[in-house]
Amino acid sequence: MKKLKSLLTPLLLATALISSAHASTLVINSDQADPAPKAAFQKIMAKFEAENPEINVEFNIYDKEAYKTAIRNWLATSPPDVVFWYAGNRMKTFVDRKLFTDVSDIWKELDLKKSMPSSVSSMTVDGKQWGIPYTYYQVGVYYRKDIFEKYGLSAPKTWQDLLKVSATLKSNNVEPIAIGTKFLWPAAAWFDYIDLRLNGLKFHMDLMDGRIAYTDERVRNVFKYWKELVEPGYFLQNHASYSWQEAQPFLYNGSAAMYLIGNYIAPNFPKNLDGKIGFFQFPIIDPTVPVAEDAPTDTIHIPAKAKNKKDARKFLKFMARADNQTLVNAALLQIPTNKNASIVDNYFLNKGVEVLNNASGTAQFYDRDTPPNMAKEGMKGFQEFMVKPERLDSILKRLEKVRQHTFKVKE
Repeated sequence: MKKLKSLLTPLLLATALISSAHASTLVINSDQADPAPKAAFQKIMAKFEAENPEINVEFNIYDKEAYKTAIRNWLATSPPDVVFWYAGNRMKTFVDRKLFTDVSDIWKELDLKKSMPSSVSSMTVDGKQWGIPYTYYQVGVYYRKDIFEKYGLSAPKTWQDLLKVSATLKSNNVEPIAIGTKFLWPAAAWFDYIDLRLNGLKFHMDLMDGRIAYTDERVRNVFKYWKELVEPGYFLQNHASYSWQEAQPFLYNGSAAMYLIGNYIAPNFPKNLDGKIGFFQFPIIDPTVPVAEDAPTDTIHIPAKAKNKKDARKFLKFMARADNQTLVNAALLQIPTNKNASIVDNYFLNKGVEVLNNASGTAQFYDRDTPPNMAKEGMKGFQEFMVKPERLDSILKRLEKVRQHTFKVKE
């Protein structure tokens, strides 16, 4: 037996070397750098490699803000085989520039329109699908229940409730609302929701599509309501100095009591706050307006210039599966796009499912619903308004010029 073993060893080694020589490399770039999603996707990559031993995965993880800039360079020059990205206009921008690969065949083969009905519209451009969505989530207000209880407060259901709660917190030296606007987009959540609650989803999407002027009185009215929170100082002081992550500690240490953000914040909650953080839907402003929600969808795509599209397609099919969406979303504490996937029994997830199931419709998010140039300038304007609300007229005039240029609108 020893002799046989010694004869087989070189043979096995040679076979392994031949197999290795034939193994292909799949390069995947991701922006999921926070601890929970990073760990979840490392498990996913290991599972994919175990199921596909002929494929070696090179998994590269980048900071979210740096990724948003880098991906534009990759796609136009020498891209990886798979990129993580976002649905809606963010995806459409790259589709229009012919930088993403049509994967309608995968949707048809796996009958994804039936298993992912909520994602069809946000993944479709010109009647074709351009990626695979793997998660979406609610946006709402996370708040310190223990602080609310201390001051006899209830979760606000109306705008007036929100103003009263904020006034009480401020009078007790608690910052009512945590926010970090250094990277601009968190301010857009406030614009989105006030507009959705005042003017409704159709108006909001028409604005996102350039069909309504930023100087329209209905848009100005959004800022009129927003000002009721800005002028009394209900937002975190110096918020323009903090990223959304850097603003979290103010909620956790009790310096601030509320935070309008996506459910991706939930895995970050400290253990010592178990049971002390609650969630409420953005308050109603006009009860006659149907209640729509922001529900951003995260996605994966194959760049048009990818070298290994064959294995990239295998990975997209893998990520469309219910079992893999269950695995990822359990770690993310978010909602799978595949309706056959299981959802973790979690307070925040249950709240999210309830809110989104009862929504009259959904938007993606300001910077995912409108073209990049408009989004960039719009969010600059939102941050400026939150710091200098007296500049509203000049801000709206500037945004209107950007709208006319972006959408080629004749004055």
